[in-house]
Amino acid sequence: MYADMKGSAHRLAPAEIAIPVLPEDESVWVPQAEGVWFRPLMLNTIQGQWCNLLRVRRSGILSRHLHTNPVHGYVIKGRWFYKEHDWVAETGSYVFEPPGEIHTLMVPEDCEEMITFFNITGCMFYLDEANRHVGYEDVFTKIDMCRAHYDKVGLGADYVDQFIR
Repeated sequence: MYADMKGSAHRLAPAEIAIPVLPEDESVWVPQAEGVWFRPLMLNTIQGQWCNLLRVRRSGILSRHLHTNPVHGYVIKGRWFYKEHDWVAETGSYVFEPPGEIHTLMVPEDCEEMITFFNITGCMFYLDEANRHVGYEDVFTKIDMCRAHYDKVGLGADYVDQFIR
């Protein structure tokens, strides 16, 4: 059955993605907050999953949040930590985040740029200091952010479609 397909995927399988992770074109990076961008790699609307790079060029608190599912991260450049823990994720570090844990992502003052690959499924809830819900992100809000940004910078709103599975 599959052996006869000689490397082909099943006809119902989505297409593979093979793209440069760190593009030369700055417009591919989607602004998320001041000094913070993400670069979509894969946006899985069936499982509610997204894989992206998070790039930060400022220090301090990025967000206080929790995830509904486990998160996997790999630090490509720089370092960051959670205010609630005593470890620091540095270049080459793998990070596993359990679902439901509240944490505050921080970038130290002496870090000029941090880039981390994240694999996230489900919803990310933003919280204030009293743990009140103040916002959320999921694969669909990420797609909407990408569409608006890519349209604004001239790549076209449909530029994001190449990442959607």
